[in-house]
Amino acid sequence: MAAAMAMTGPAAGPSLGLAGGCPDWTHQAESTGTTIMAVEFEGGVVIGADSRTTTGSYIANRVTDKLTQIHDRIFCCRSGSAADTQAIADAVAYQLSFHSIELDQQPLVHTAASLFKEMCYRYREDLTAGILVAGWDRLKGGQVYSVPMGGMMVRQPFSIGGSGSSYIYGFVDVSYKPGMSKEECLTFTANALALAMDRDGSSGGVIRLAAITKDGVERKVILGNELPRFSSV
Repeated sequence: MAAAMAMTGPAAGPSLGLAGGCPDWTHQAESTGTTIMAVEFEGGVVIGADSRTTTGSYIANRVTDKLTQIHDRIFCCRSGSAADTQAIADAVAYQLSFHSIELDQQPLVHTAASLFKEMCYRYREDLTAGILVAGWDRLKGGQVYSVPMGGMMVRQPFSIGGSGSSYIYGFVDVSYKPGMSKEECLTFTANALALAMDRDGSSGGVIRLAAITKDGVERKVILGNELPRFSSV
């Protein structure tokens, strides 16, 4: 966790680092101010995220991959400090790999979510990390777990997170319907992310999607000129 702890020093502070009256972005912590989403369907889950990484107000990376593979059929979506979330994801993937070897079988999604919960709670004063854990396992099929900052863990049929999520709560509440197919979930996720990216200054770039089932992982990228549009403005 040394890499994650390093982000709590002066470089991670809220100061703009003014140099000669101009903001010094080189001293800003990188943040995945973002929109992330995961949805359960019969037989699996769909996950999605935008691709913008910011350093203060500066866009450091336009095509970040925020869908992080933890195991064969378990992914997490990351929001918060880029360094913190990467460090946590690496640590959980390492522990889950050993756990899988000891059991000689694929790990459970709940186990992965519990590891994230434990780490986020233990280091809640030092980490800025909001995680969605989603995947498929032999016992419960597709599952989505939300692990917000502070280390709580709750399973939900769908979950959203990140700075852009506040713009789309009404949309997802109205649009979500139990029993949606994989294709309906992919469309639902893409539309929600596109709406958030249209309003949230910290969300943008392309939309990355993945469908996780017992057969494996199918990934898809929606480019900027292919994003769903809801307004001609």
